[in-house]
Formats: sequence, structure tokens, C-alpha cells
Amino acid sequence: MKKFLLLIAIFGYSVGFAQDQPFPSISVLGTGTVNVVPDKVLIKSRIEHTGKTAAEVKRKNDKVVDQVIKYLKSQGVVSKHIQTEYIRLNKEVNYNTQDTMYSANQAISIELTNLKAYEKIMSGLLDSGLNRIDGIEFMTSKKDQLQSEARKKAVLDAKMKAEEYASALGQKAGKAIHINEMQTDNYQPVYRMMEMKADTSGQQSIAPGEMEVTVKVNVDFQLN
Repeated sequence: MKKFLLLIAIFGYSVGFAQDQPFPSISVLGTGTVNVVPDKVLIKSRIEHTGKTAAEVKRKNDKVVDQVIKYLKSQGVVSKHIQTEYIRLNKEVNYNTQDTMYSANQAISIELTNLKAYEKIMSGLLDSGLNRIDGIEFMTSKKDQLQSEARKKAVLDAKMKAEEYASALGQKAGKAIHINEMQTDNYQPVYRMMEMKADTSGQQSIAPGEMEVTVKVNVDFQLN
């Protein structure tokens, strides 16, 4: 009986030892990139006023916000594309003169799905009293579709690299045994900061160009 138990223990150890042995594999990083012309733009705007009383600056801000929202809706911008990011009211004291001033800020993000309307709407926003732009961000409505395409390219890129490495060793890359999509900034928008200024020249003030959608994956292949 003891001999039988000893044989089982040895056999179990042998199997466990064999399973712990790493099989030959190759790990590579694959990158897939898709370029696209953006078809949307996100405007990061701000309305701000200063004055001697909190009620005064709030009243000024509220009036402009109301005008801005009404103007945007008149241009076909739907409510879900107009979002208040924050509202701030600050008190500032000049300790040399003991004067007190108040400032009110309200940030509104505006998404335009028609880039051709950008110049007209920006001009209208100025006329409505909006006095600052903190940035613009170009986007695409096809993000999910482009990410899917970029993933396929990334996996094929990884496969090509694995085959090149294996070939240099006189071996072959086998089936994929592990795929890990890496956390990356796979959506690369154009972004800039600027102060709001009226442009009466009729010239275009943005150049969307192209943007990149990038996916990176780490893939392990069997090495035969």
C-alpha cells in the first residue's frame, strides 16, 4: 500500500513539474492606426463677468447664457449637445484698497455635428455675448467603427512581427495564445487654447485636417 501511494506521489509530481514548464512562445506588440477627417467639433466655451456685487455678475452671466442657448437652438443645435460644465462665483478682496470684487464664470461645452456651420455659429456666439473660448476638440461620429478597424490592423501587425522574428530563428509562429489590448489614448483629437476674438474678415479660423484612431495590442504566439 505504501509503495502504491509512493508511485502516485511521484507520478503527480512529474505531471505537475511538466505542466509548470513554459512552452516556447513569442510576445510582440502590434499597432493599428486609422486616419479619418473629423466630422464633429466640441467647443469649450466660457462666459465670465466681474463686478462689485455677486448679484450683478450673476445677473449678467445668466442673461448671456440664456441668449447663447436660445441662439444655438435657433441654429439647430439640440439640447443634448449643449452642456454646462461648471458654474463658479468668486469673491476677491484687494487688501491694499479694501475693495471687493466678484467674478462669475460658467463653462458650456457645445458639440457641432456640422463643421460647415462652425464659422457662422462662432460669430453668432460672439454676438450673443459669449466672451471666451478655452479650446476646441475635433471628433468623429465613426469612433467605434474605426476602433474596430484599428484593432484588426493591430492584430495583423503583431502577427507579421511574430512571423519575422520566428523566421530569423528558423522557426514558425504558431497560433495566438494570449491577446491583451493596451490602455492607450486611441482617440487623438486636435486641441488648442485661445482667447475669444471676433473675426470679421470672413476667413476660416480652423483647419480640421486628419485625426488618428490608434489601438495597441500585446499578443503571445506559440513558437514552433
